[in-house]
Amino acid sequence: MSRAFRLGAFIVGTLAVLATAVFLIGDKDLLFSSTYSLQAQFQNVSGLGNGADVRVGGIHQGTVRAIRLPGRPDQKVTVVMGLNTGTRNIVKKDSVAAIKSEGLIGDKYVEVSFGSNEAERVKNGDTIGAAPPLDISDLIQKTNDILDTTKSAMGNVETTTDNLQAISTRINQGKGTMGAMINDKTMYQEATAGATAFAENMEALKHNFFLRGFFRKRGYEDSDELTKHQISRLPTESPAKKFEYEASQIFTNADSAKLKNQKTLNEAGKFLEGNAYGLVVVAASSGMKGDTDKDRLLTEAQSMVVRDYLTKTFQFDDTRVKTLGLGKTAQNGNSSKVQILVYPAGTNVASTQNQPPSQNPVAKH
Repeated sequence: MSRAFRLGAFIVGTLAVLATAVFLIGDKDLLFSSTYSLQAQFQNVSGLGNGADVRVGGIHQGTVRAIRLPGRPDQKVTVVMGLNTGTRNIVKKDSVAAIKSEGLIGDKYVEVSFGSNEAERVKNGDTIGAAPPLDISDLIQKTNDILDTTKSAMGNVETTTDNLQAISTRINQGKGTMGAMINDKTMYQEATAGATAFAENMEALKHNFFLRGFFRKRGYEDSDELTKHQISRLPTESPAKKFEYEASQIFTNADSAKLKNQKTLNEAGKFLEGNAYGLVVVAASSGMKGDTDKDRLLTEAQSMVVRDYLTKTFQFDDTRVKTLGLGKTAQNGNSSKVQILVYPAGTNVASTQNQPPSQNPVAKH
């Protein structure tokens, strides 16, 4: 291989490397792409320089061509950007330019947001909106202000704690009204007696005319009527027929004794019209959640309301139809139920009377 040939090959290779470098740099700066110019005005460019990236949707689509200082103090710094023509479909007149950085202290670049579908397309040389850049020094200052505020708040908390300790000390020493009530048994006993009397008065008011609305909203007029047909326990015999309903099937809600689907009970009513029986017990029970006294009162009302519907709608001997409000029953879980239990002829009604309520079972499935 001659010396001239080697020299020629070296020159050709060098030119190829230079050409490749030119194209790579040109591609980065869009020297070989069709571009258009946009402008944005900022109060402060926060260290942005000529040749910085311009990104659209996070993708490099242009460069910063020039940064111009304002001619007057009341004007802003103008940033001139060259963008790839392919972005004209997404960069509109309502797009916004924002100066951002790679991390907290990395290189600065300009991010241009997408425009809306209805907005007008930008033209070469148009000016779009600009968002104020985030300045690290401003962020540090705000953080310092927050820390100062927090320190002041902690000082107030310490002062409040000292005041509470002083008040607690005075109470423990029997000073003031609260101290006297806590340390003087006489005042405590008087306060307890007053609270007991108030509770008794409120219980008595349940039967007052003005509070009948409380019972009426739950489907019954007066709590005195709830136990009119009630027995104290279920018979020991097994029922010959049983109808069982979820309370939510036949009442407006779980805290009500107002019927909403009374026709659901018609099957039981027709059975009583056409068959002989010795005793019928309408038994209502609730789950284990809620107030015990309230649930007992509610289940008494639910059993009474079901009995009233059956006896007024169907023709049968209602003297042998009784009610039983069981209140909370662990066997139900968290649901409320109503059972219509039909006992065969010969079932002794008297055997269900005068028994402690704790012996009340729920008929098993």
